[in-house]
Amino acid sequence: MAGTTNAFEMAQRQFDHVADLLKLDPQVREILRWPLREFHFRIPVRMDDGTIKVFQGFRVQHNDARGPNKGGIRFHPSETIDTVRALATWMTWKCAVVDIPLGGGKGGVVVDPATMSTGEKERLVRGWVQQMWKNIGPRKDVPAPDVGTTPQMMGWMMDEFSKLQGDYTPGVITGKPVGGGGSLGRTEATGFGVIYTVREAMKHLGMDSSKCTAALQGFGNVSQYAAIGFVEMLKGKVVCVSCWDREDKVSYTFTKMDGVDPRFLMSITDQYGTIDKAKAKAAGYVIEDGEAWISKEVDVLIPAALEGQVNADTVKKISSKVRIIAEGANGPTTPEADEVIKERGIFMVPDFLCNAGGVTVSYFEGVQNDMNFYWSKEEVLSKLDEKMTVAFQGVLDMALKEKVYMRDAAYMVSIARVVKAMQLRGWI
Repeated sequence: MAGTTNAFEMAQRQFDHVADLLKLDPQVREILRWPLREFHFRIPVRMDDGTIKVFQGFRVQHNDARGPNKGGIRFHPSETIDTVRALATWMTWKCAVVDIPLGGGKGGVVVDPATMSTGEKERLVRGWVQQMWKNIGPRKDVPAPDVGTTPQMMGWMMDEFSKLQGDYTPGVITGKPVGGGGSLGRTEATGFGVIYTVREAMKHLGMDSSKCTAALQGFGNVSQYAAIGFVEMLKGKVVCVSCWDREDKVSYTFTKMDGVDPRFLMSITDQYGTIDKAKAKAAGYVIEDGEAWISKEVDVLIPAALEGQVNADTVKKISSKVRIIAEGANGPTTPEADEVIKERGIFMVPDFLCNAGGVTVSYFEGVQNDMNFYWSKEEVLSKLDEKMTVAFQGVLDMALKEKVYMRDAAYMVSIARVVKAMQLRGWI
């Protein structure tokens, strides 16, 4: 999905590096390097023209020592089992770093959802559940939306599971629409979570957020709310966002040096994160090459698109002004780029800490489903802020104590928690 970068090899390399630092027992390492379970299946779907099309589906359950597996379902034409394995692995560490009682899982279907009608998408997601329903559930594995999937699709999935199960089971899926078992605050959760960690990083570095600038890659849900948070919560300025243009099949960067208006851009963006170029130009935005975001002279870079975007080549373009990289996406930085970032002393907020707001509010959604009692948006976001702040502080304390890079510190915190759960359960 990201050129030559194999996401799962990258996830294993990151893990191996920290396993060495922790002197992890080889047997424990062998359990954690690979998913515990994988499901590969074919989903036949009747298309609107009456033909049957068969789609490849996946679900990977990496580790459930700390609780049911948790993780999104990604619909993408370049989906691979290795991408799903990597994302499931990162979900284990993500749930552990924010200390929620869940393990890591991830799902996928090889498909471009933009080419399907609403009815075709509904039949595909119901088909996914029909293949997996005996191996998911509130106490087994709880899917959620990801790239290419939406709250409405989660509503259909929950409905299909409930029909097959014979019980109304809202807790089987999170990221559902509000009014259909969803949680208020879920839409903003990942992007705002990114900003809560950026705020804490700025406090640590003694930066005044109101004088800071940021460049963002991507303009899907995470990037949209990270941009809003940076402008409205931190009072900073976002100078550009980038996005994938579905018609031109390339990325563009939308730049406005006096500050982009994220809410305006959202109003001219389609459901797949493609910004209307003509309307943006008319509003004074300069449209540049898709990689232009990474070379901007800003204080904060927020890669919030796909994995492998900050790599051995692109890392050289990062301005000397950049002080923080906050990974809104999963796996946006390759190990080669990490070495350069370490040498340059840029403060890294690693992905599975930075973007854990989504899974945290998904956890809150499951709790509310269990209670059959729902919280206000203010309560959800206040609980999220507290969780993210405590998690950030725990990782920072580990980084300072062990004198290690923030990514390594986040892994140390997570791996220690998962290993402890495995010991307490008698697995090792």
